[in-house]
Amino acid sequence: MERICITGGQGRLAHSIAGAFSALGDAVEAPGRDQLDVSSTPSVDAYFAQRPAPDLLVLQAGEAQHTLLARTSITNWDETFEVNLHGAFRCARAVARSMIRARRGHLILLSSHAVAHPAPGQAAYSASKAALHGLALSLAREWGPAQIRVNVILPGFMDTPMTSGVSPDHREAVLSHHTLGRLNTPEVVADFLVHLHRHLPHTSGQLFQLDSRPG
Repeated sequence: MERICITGGQGRLAHSIAGAFSALGDAVEAPGRDQLDVSSTPSVDAYFAQRPAPDLLVLQAGEAQHTLLARTSITNWDETFEVNLHGAFRCARAVARSMIRARRGHLILLSSHAVAHPAPGQAAYSASKAALHGLALSLAREWGPAQIRVNVILPGFMDTPMTSGVSPDHREAVLSHHTLGRLNTPEVVADFLVHLHRHLPHTSGQLFQLDSRPG
């Protein structure tokens, strides 16, 4: 039995990931913001100080704001980075010493296709997720000698609360770029996470795109 922690635990994707690992007998925690606010350093430090470091930490708490850059306030920009980038940094730092001391652990960071192909209005979101890639690759190099894996997954566009505010026109535009003509599902993403964590022990520093959009 392994310890699994999933940040941003109240969403549909987190629920699917938690269910997939629970079905294997793992001890899963999927705290919501009331338990683990990744935008708050005291909240993050207190949460991880009260429990052993997880064998797998899935960093999937995210903030998506769709606003044209000229209309984006500094506050909105900062809020996006606080959750998407700084939140991942806070959580990684909080478990670093325990994982390094144990010489085991795995971080999976969830990112977005918007990094390479942002739509209008996604400047803050895509920039924060692009920075997340740099963080992940740096951690993979730093922590590799301690046998800690770090990988990035791009789940693709799914029907989740985060994407529910997207207009029908934008949704159709996104779907038109999928060569298979269909969207990904949280259940498929969860299955891939299980496979990556349990069956690819030599894989680290990699980025996996899970939908059918080229590039």
